[in-house]
Amino acid sequence: MNGKLRMSAAAVTLLVPMMAAAQTTGDRIDLYFGDWHGVTPRMTHGTLEERDILTRGDALNPSKKGGVLRFINSYTYATLAPSASTQAAKLNGEQEIYFVQSGRGTVKAGGQTADLSANIAVLMPASLEFTITNTSAEPLTMYVINEPTPPGFRPNTTMLVKDENQLPFTSTDGFWAHLVKTVFVTQDGLATLESVLTVTLDPLTLGKPHPAAGEDSSDIEEVWTALDGTSLAFIGNQLRRQPPGMAYLHIPDNKTPHSNINGSEDVQDKFLYFARYRDHKPRN
Repeated sequence: MNGKLRMSAAAVTLLVPMMAAAQTTGDRIDLYFGDWHGVTPRMTHGTLEERDILTRGDALNPSKKGGVLRFINSYTYATLAPSASTQAAKLNGEQEIYFVQSGRGTVKAGGQTADLSANIAVLMPASLEFTITNTSAEPLTMYVINEPTPPGFRPNTTMLVKDENQLPFTSTDGFWAHLVKTVFVTQDGLATLESVLTVTLDPLTLGKPHPAAGEDSSDIEEVWTALDGTSLAFIGNQLRRQPPGMAYLHIPDNKTPHSNINGSEDVQDKFLYFARYRDHKPRN
């Protein structure tokens, strides 16, 4: 461990006594992490190769690594081969959010066509036929969040596309040091989730460890995925290196703190964040 990481670990040591004592500790923390690297792919939409990051399970007592999701259906990393297209399909009783990691392509839905490249986000509503095409000689890769649509929910009638590269920062000091861009919220047409963001940490900064007592509830489902840079994830009384492609679920026990530490002197760390906070009335 280099000097920069020793300094970060020392800072965390000072913070840990401030946290609640009855929290998730030790090797159990690893159950809340997932990484698509090395996962056997499965084919969806005809030609889309998806690898699980986190899967359904019991968030308070996981029986397997990464099996912690209760409210969304799945969270995967998808790859579309060069020049390939997905089969035309509609989502029934569910929606998908795509966040492009690399490559170039197009998405077509309901008479709309949008270009895809790094940091383009797409909210694909239920009941709208769509196809995704890789228009380049390199793989088109993306993170895919699949959320259920509750009874009575009114999905968008068109897909919603946002270029995260062009979005303004909505906060630069949240939890001490989070540089936040808001991608999608409930009002944009999310069904189960309430927030999809990107969060960046400048070099040699860390987010405020949270929750404090009474701050969260067991209804929260909050996921942090490393997009760029390798940070230290601070979970409970443990540190874990979090390279790109690795995600963790914030443990919903209202006791176990979490945060991330950027120990680099010259590189930002960037995360894809999404959350469902509590029972809420969906847009109808």
